[in-house]
Amino acid sequence: MNLRRNKKKFTVPMNSMSDVAFLLLIFIMLVSLINYRREVKIDYPEAATAQRTSAEKNLEIWVDKRGAVYLDGVPSNLNAIETAITDIYRNAPDTRVHIIADRDTPFAEVNKVLQVLQFLQYRVVSFVVKDA
Repeated sequence: MNLRRNKKKFTVPMNSMSDVAFLLLIFIMLVSLINYRREVKIDYPEAATAQRTSAEKNLEIWVDKRGAVYLDGVPSNLNAIETAITDIYRNAPDTRVHIIADRDTPFAEVNKVLQVLQFLQYRVVSFVVKDA
């Protein structure tokens, strides 16, 4: 019995590789837009020591130098912040509140946000600063 083996060369078709690369590029661009984070332009205060927290479960309250308050990058007021914190606490009590204030913000403006948090007895609060 004589068995012959077919010795054919297999090739990978390269005609559609540019299409696949283009689709991957579009996919990556769309996914990167989903994680868009709104930020307020501020000058961070400095700290001698800092502790890193996870960015997954946090609510950001921004206070600029004029005293304007932003909730996750959207202009807001103290009543809206109180409502948002109450709703978040019901759904996920371990959510951390990050207070991000400009270096030149008067403390009285930051204290207004702290009074809301104190009134709600919210204890998972962080001040965001720049490493020294």
